[in-house]
Amino acid sequence: MIEITLPDGKKVSHPKGSTPLDVARGISEGLARNVISARFNNRKVETVTPLEEDGALVLYTWNDEEGKKAFWHSSSHVMAQALEELYPGIKLTIGPAIDAGFYYDVDFGEHTVSEKDFPAIEKKALEIARGKHDFKMREVSKTDALAFYRKQENPYKLELIENLQDGDITFCDHDTFTDLCRGGHIPNTGLIKAFKILNVAGAYWRGDENRPQLTRVYGISFPKQKELTEYLELLEEAKKRDHRKLGRELELFTFSPRVGQGLPLWLPKGAALRERLEQFLKAAQKKAGYEMVVSPHIGQKELYVTSGHYAKYGEDSFQPIHTPKEDEEFLLKPMNCPHHCEIYRAKPFSYRELPKRYAEFGTVYRYEQSGELHGLTRVRGFTQDDAHIFCTHEQLDQEFKNVIDLSLYVLGSLGFENFTAQVSVRDPENPEKYIGDTDNWEKAEQAIINAATEKGLDFVIEPGEAAFYGPKLDFMVKDALGRQWQLGTIQVDYNLPERFDLTYKGSDNELHRPVMIHRAPFGSLERFVALLLEHTGGNFPLWLTPEQAIVLPVSEKHEKYAEKVLKSLENHEIRALLDARSETVGKKIREAEMGKYPFMVIVGDQEMQDGTLSVRRHGGEDLGAITPDAFADLITKEISGTLKTF
Repeated sequence: MIEITLPDGKKVSHPKGSTPLDVARGISEGLARNVISARFNNRKVETVTPLEEDGALVLYTWNDEEGKKAFWHSSSHVMAQALEELYPGIKLTIGPAIDAGFYYDVDFGEHTVSEKDFPAIEKKALEIARGKHDFKMREVSKTDALAFYRKQENPYKLELIENLQDGDITFCDHDTFTDLCRGGHIPNTGLIKAFKILNVAGAYWRGDENRPQLTRVYGISFPKQKELTEYLELLEEAKKRDHRKLGRELELFTFSPRVGQGLPLWLPKGAALRERLEQFLKAAQKKAGYEMVVSPHIGQKELYVTSGHYAKYGEDSFQPIHTPKEDEEFLLKPMNCPHHCEIYRAKPFSYRELPKRYAEFGTVYRYEQSGELHGLTRVRGFTQDDAHIFCTHEQLDQEFKNVIDLSLYVLGSLGFENFTAQVSVRDPENPEKYIGDTDNWEKAEQAIINAATEKGLDFVIEPGEAAFYGPKLDFMVKDALGRQWQLGTIQVDYNLPERFDLTYKGSDNELHRPVMIHRAPFGSLERFVALLLEHTGGNFPLWLTPEQAIVLPVSEKHEKYAEKVLKSLENHEIRALLDARSETVGKKIREAEMGKYPFMVIVGDQEMQDGTLSVRRHGGEDLGAITPDAFADLITKEISGTLKTF
């Protein structure tokens, strides 16, 4: 018999060789019908994998993220088989599950695939799925694996296998199809009831623009047709909310090929929006004891070698800038933290002067691959709301909790109420990915877990998601469409203070290392604005929106009164503008609706006579005739209802 530990701590005994499906059946027949994947002793296994030792077992259904990953990974195998049958001679490369669905990178050779081919691929994939073929894993020697793909003349799979160790290679079979695979599948293809090809795009092999270009085929699948229908409706709504579309329509930002890919240009309305976000956070930071600093856009290469960023991110940075001086090299700043370490080093500190909290809206640069650039969410130049706290070990717990409070204030004021926290720790199987000693990592990880627990956060622990220099707490926010985004991060770092030889004089008159907290509630202003646009559909919170009202005179004879109204609103610190064009008021209202102005203030004969305003809310609600003072009070109350206090 072996002892199986379930996630709730309960232990159950089963005969050696029992499968996760057997364990599920022992709990309930209902669970056995719904379980689609499993993890045993923290590694992915099939539901039919024999368990030969004591261990911890987690069972997943479609309702779990891991279950969906297994479902979509399995579906990528089905799609790959469909593509091979429809396009003989193609070369398959890799096909992982992603956040929503899956893709497969394919060398189609002489074949081409476009949207008109999607229905045929979907039909073939569903035909395969209905065969209810079991997914079966098997170990393969390196020699046999190489021989298999040499016969297929597939250089991509051969390259993958060459980098694997003998004994670590597995194939997955279903129906007549075989693929190189590490595992993590649903029991059989029959669970796939709905299948959709979403789009195709170009992708370089191994993400290297110097390697062959492939075709990336994106798909998604579901266990019920109803869920696919709902997902496609969500996609249509997402298209309407696409920040690139809204940013263009609302005149917030643009891109220019002359300036360069991934380098956004902020238009006046967008610049004003950014400025309000900055002032909002600066005000909160001032209350929290932060000091603003400014650092240059470049730094000597040696700075980033010292910090470790060059070793980890050098390939993703812009090429070094060589000056006329021999051996002098500069880099466009990829991170603000090394600069802030040097600011701390500018003078000696006593423990009585800590913590020091340095904040900066610092623009940084990363050379992202052109194929990965996407509007404001993936750019090459972006501004981080960066801050670094240097504190004693005794202050770490309280400082970390204070940063949690600030992050919750930011998210709440901007309408992001639905979130979970993620404690990102090291990958125990890949220690070479990280710098620093184990003791410091353990202290840092425990400090984050303690703070998250004490603040009552709903959090999960994710191995392998830590930064290279320290663990972190990320806020995983769901937007209005139910999509999950990482917004705001807090990191504990014992390593950079060591690398930069940062010290403070303690009460014992000895020098000690401070602990460093990295913190960015927005993350980057560019990405934050993009997500906020899509979350709100362009209907920003009233305190943030570029213009809170637009004044619409009915005709030319009402313009002077309209100008008087505009001045009155501005005196009440309401952001408004006047549309004095010689257009019908109906057309002005329609265009104001498209411009997403929160309020339309219409003035005609009756309003001039009574000294009032006819106010219409975006979306069509008519608030009737009110005085300018009453309108100002209405806006003030609405703002105070959405903007949290800190």
